[in-house]
Amino acid sequence: MGCETDNQYCNCLYYSANALARIITKMAEEEFAVVQLAPSYAFLLMAVNGKPGIQPMEISKIMMLTPSTVTRLIEKMEFKGYLERKIIGKFTEVHPTKKSISINGDIKKAWQNLLTHYERVLGKDESKKLTTEIFEAALKLQE
Repeated sequence: MGCETDNQYCNCLYYSANALARIITKMAEEEFAVVQLAPSYAFLLMAVNGKPGIQPMEISKIMMLTPSTVTRLIEKMEFKGYLERKIIGKFTEVHPTKKSISINGDIKKAWQNLLTHYERVLGKDESKKLTTEIFEAALKLQE
């Protein structure tokens, strides 16, 4: 399959990746609206709920975000009562609050609904293949 369109940018990875990101972000925002969280905050809470005491640097690696971005996300969720930070010596641990744990099931359901949504459009096998290829490309380009 090739670039079968009149769009002059269809062979540009930058253009295509950003177009895909905008579309999938809109889908994710619609699915995560049930928990009244932007997708990035929902993924942050899932990471912390799954590993209480996780350090911001590990969150950074999991979410593929800069440490400063992760700090900003944590601060916002701390302010909203979902997370709390504890300083242990020279390390910071991030812990979920009861509020965060109480919505974890709903967050995971929204994530599953997102997966179901794009699998319905792209097909299950194509979705898995595309996801793997995009993630592997991101890892290579990040180096």
